[in-house]
Amino acid sequence: MSKVPLTRRGAEKLREELNDLKNVQRPRVIQAIAEAREHGDLKENAEYHAAREQQSFIEGRIKEIESKLANAQIIDVASLDANGKIVFGATVELIDADTGDEFTYQIVGEDEADISQGLLSVNSPIARALIGKYEGDEVTVQTPGGTKTFEIISVKYI
Repeated sequence: MSKVPLTRRGAEKLREELNDLKNVQRPRVIQAIAEAREHGDLKENAEYHAAREQQSFIEGRIKEIESKLANAQIIDVASLDANGKIVFGATVELIDADTGDEFTYQIVGEDEADISQGLLSVNSPIARALIGKYEGDEVTVQTPGGTKTFEIISVKYI
């Protein structure tokens, strides 16, 4: 399996979630299962079935996160110096050529993406158009909402 890019911050968030699942959520659901068993007949015990379902979800998520971390290529954005070139992890300030609206995005891995937080997936149309460009360049992007033109105001590695 090929390595998947992940920022240091994204990897840390996954590690925190993994720690919570293993050390808080898992013991809590194991205790809930034990308590539900004490209530007797398991066939008609809704608490037991709900706890088992929650346990299944937690175990699946633990495996998923461990796999993601094992296959991650963790990139320390602060140590990058791409001479102003837009690369994975760069924070890019853009202006929409049509509306004058300004946007700031950091190009991150698929698992970290959250457009409401300004975290743009490296696989998104905008990010793919930006990669390799420099401050001052104009980029035309085919988006689901139509063609957009952006001017790159700044590129930072923070």
